[in-house]
Amino acid sequence: MVSTLPKPSAANTKAAVEESILAPRFYTTDFDKTAGFDLSSQTHEFEAVLREMKTDYNRDHFVRTEVFKQSWDQIEGDDRKAFLDYLERSCVSEFSGFLLFKELSRKLKERNPILSELFHLMARDEARHAGFLNKAMQDFGISLDLGKITKNRTYTFFPIEWVVYTVYLSEKIGYWRYILIYRHLQQHPENSCYPLFDYFESWCQDENRHGDIFKVILRSQAPLWNNWQSKLWSRFFLLTVFATHSLTVHERSQFYTLLGLDPTAFDADVIRETNATSLRAFPSVLDVDHPEFFPRLHRCSDRNLCMKAIDASSQPGWLKTLRKLPLMAGTFFDLAAIFFTPGIDAEALRTQVC
Repeated sequence: MVSTLPKPSAANTKAAVEESILAPRFYTTDFDKTAGFDLSSQTHEFEAVLREMKTDYNRDHFVRTEVFKQSWDQIEGDDRKAFLDYLERSCVSEFSGFLLFKELSRKLKERNPILSELFHLMARDEARHAGFLNKAMQDFGISLDLGKITKNRTYTFFPIEWVVYTVYLSEKIGYWRYILIYRHLQQHPENSCYPLFDYFESWCQDENRHGDIFKVILRSQAPLWNNWQSKLWSRFFLLTVFATHSLTVHERSQFYTLLGLDPTAFDADVIRETNATSLRAFPSVLDVDHPEFFPRLHRCSDRNLCMKAIDASSQPGWLKTLRKLPLMAGTFFDLAAIFFTPGIDAEALRTQVC
């Protein structure tokens, strides 16, 4: 059975998360098409990732120790707000993955048992992550009612091909976020304000394993990597994930500053590493070394902050929209310019990638 998530306390329980373009979302997909996936071209690879998931390396990792049992009132003001925002959105994101994997496992049980079991085991991990994060929120006097959030949120349909691309990237970029924060705090322990970060090294390996599973799924389906359309889709989803990451990091820069990280440098490091990792799965990746790549991406982040400031103003709605139009047009232009910049042909480099 998939791990049961803890019930939130009655006091200070949140049943809603602020909706925005950067908020974590809940997804559904085409279960019948997924059940029909032919996995035969990657039989040995599927056996390997299944063995690794069954080993359950983090079975005993998510156990709260005595160090959590203290007051965290020293994290206050804007730092406290930024930290709680990080916990909340991370919890909802993990819970969203749990729901998608759980439903995939249930729908595929009779028709594609290998995928069903893999999704079941990934749902197990996501449930642990969400539960652990929700308990962390309780240390600050608040928790999420995940059941009510599930019922109240809108589910977005993604074709299974999109799910494969985006979840692979979500798991791999999650790995790099966790491990880079962990390494930074190992070097600068004075910035480790809460024991959650001590769990990040092993935690990120769950993200890495999940990404490896989606890599095997992707490589088992030739249309996802062996034609010109797949090269365009790969770069498109890399761009959307990277743009979302960059906007999110800069919109919530207070959290990274709290940890002693430079948000812009952290954003660039995560994107570079994730793009390099994606060479192992995708047929084409973005040229993040192009001199205009990061300047264009960070201009989009700056415009996003400007639009948030406009939204927060007391001006009438029509004027807000009018003021945001050139900012939206500039963002679209910069993202289009990145997308149409020639990418890197990963298939041509396949033998050079470890």
